[in-house]
Amino acid sequence: MSATITPGATPATDAVAEHPTPAYNAQRAVSLSPYQRAWARFKRNRLGYVSLWIFMAMLVLSTAAELFSNDKPFVAHINGQTVFPMLNNPSEKSLGGDFVTATDWKDPFISELLQKPGNWSVGAINPHSAQSTDYFSKAVPPSPPNSSNWLGTDSNGRDMVARLLYGFRVSIWFAVALTIVGTFIGVAMGAIMGYFGGWVDLTMQRIVEIWGAVPELYFLIIFAAIFEPSLGLLLILLALWSWIGLSDYVRAEFLRNRSLEYVKAARALGLSNMQIIRRHVLPNSLTPVITFIPFRMSAAILALTSLDFLGLGVPASVPSLGQLLLQGKANLDSWWIIFPTFLLLTITMLLLTFIGDALRDAFDTRKS
Repeated sequence: MSATITPGATPATDAVAEHPTPAYNAQRAVSLSPYQRAWARFKRNRLGYVSLWIFMAMLVLSTAAELFSNDKPFVAHINGQTVFPMLNNPSEKSLGGDFVTATDWKDPFISELLQKPGNWSVGAINPHSAQSTDYFSKAVPPSPPNSSNWLGTDSNGRDMVARLLYGFRVSIWFAVALTIVGTFIGVAMGAIMGYFGGWVDLTMQRIVEIWGAVPELYFLIIFAAIFEPSLGLLLILLALWSWIGLSDYVRAEFLRNRSLEYVKAARALGLSNMQIIRRHVLPNSLTPVITFIPFRMSAAILALTSLDFLGLGVPASVPSLGQLLLQGKANLDSWWIIFPTFLLLTITMLLLTFIGDALRDAFDTRKS
């Protein structure tokens, strides 16, 4: 039997390309940056890797909630005119009705118009938004799941699918914002304490201990009684305490890294403290910051949900998972309110936990 050899290649090189040797893998691993090696270790954790993609899909779906759940059509053609209600909802009178108010697309009059020849509309898969109520429905809220409301309605007659979708968007983006703000403050405080040490470290440690002893919930209750509830106010209040735990880990990393040889060499070259922190110490101290991000997001989601459940969170006009849990508690016989909400929260917490565990293993240098 004769073998065909491709010009410019040898059987030996083909064998190495198809079956890399341990030495080849080791050489390739050395050529990767630390973060590339961490990403490769993260992908080997199948549960965490799949959880990341599922979580990202949920994030994208909720962010574009108006495209999937909306009580206004994207485009409608009625009596020869084409309108885009999602961008500019016309008055009912402009469509041949009697009212000058914005068109209610659940009105039987509008439904009859759309059924006439030549009239049509294209809308979202779920024809409900977070605040819309079908005043023409004969079902008494909270109504069980049906063909119009796939998961039923809440105690105010609003669609549960829309409330969950929009409520999850509020919770997840609030968690992202709180994580970013808290991480920035925690890294800055920990870097200052750990890099300079001495009296700076001791003084700031005492300040952190005093501030951490301040009862956070009392502040939230006081501010909720004085100011109108809002996401911005909640973000500011929770961010004032969310950085404390992270600053301890960053401080420990800076204390360890500041005495290493590359920092001493940078000082000998005449670099300023800010340049040393930004270019050398900070990039090598980000492991606890990255690995704690999913867990910090979980804590932020639970904090917002708990405050909404207690009535100290977002205003009633903002869809919230905590408000749905409160409604479910008040309507225990309406399982379609509390069960999907609890299931969504549980799935979200599990996904973030799996992602956090995978990140922790990926940045563990003791694991190959």
